[in-house]
Amino acid sequence: MDKISIRNLEVFARHGVMPEENVLGQKFVVSAALFLDLREAGRTGDLSKTVDYGEICQCIKAFVEGDVFSVIETVAERLAEKLLLDNPMLQRVWLEIKKPWAPVAVHLETVSVEIERSRHTAFISLGSNIGDREGHLRFGISELEKAFGCRVVRTSSFIVTAPYGDPDLDDFLNGCLELETLLTPQELLGVLKGAEKSAGREADGHFLPRTLDLDLILYDDAVISENALRVPHADMHNREFVLAPLCEIAPFKLHPVLKKTVAEMLAELRE
Repeated sequence: MDKISIRNLEVFARHGVMPEENVLGQKFVVSAALFLDLREAGRTGDLSKTVDYGEICQCIKAFVEGDVFSVIETVAERLAEKLLLDNPMLQRVWLEIKKPWAPVAVHLETVSVEIERSRHTAFISLGSNIGDREGHLRFGISELEKAFGCRVVRTSSFIVTAPYGDPDLDDFLNGCLELETLLTPQELLGVLKGAEKSAGREADGHFLPRTLDLDLILYDDAVISENALRVPHADMHNREFVLAPLCEIAPFKLHPVLKKTVAEMLAELRE
């Protein structure tokens, strides 16, 4: 990934836990690395294919000067979010915020915080088999569109499927969507659970009827195994109601463990 670097931008601001820091202010030094694809801008000279680093500098200066935070960790986190949200071409941002005059009882040159934040691609499975099934799915999509740091990139068509695991249940309406997000997998899981609850979901557990079911299927190429979170979804390769709509929007997405594409997994399952 190509990179634009901004080094040691000096800003006078009022961040700190000490009251006098919030009143008197002090110097902060900000460095940034902006990761994006610069090939087309380099080949054509088209400024619309890159970011204006002059505007980025003004944005950093205005943001750091414009608010007051107790810790520079918060300054870095909020600034990274703003840069990514305001500049869709940026894929990743690295920031270092230095505090040269940190009020500590020892001599030091500077204290700094470094963070790196990225856009991520997640695939979400949607399902409903109670009441207005399509309405519930569209509600779930709208909740994800409204969530902080999230953008629905594309959505599959909806398909009617037989219940998985319990043939006595009503048929489900299922779909999948691709989501661009700044959230971590754990944060995104919280958003999904919140949307399910807002849709009136009460039943929990396997093979139960529900108004809205939102499952995190894939998150970049991450492999996660925690008590409340498994990525890739542990049973996705056995579920046609997941693979069929997912194949519609991402047929060549590779399963990071099985090393098979969605299209390959769907074909094998149907065989």
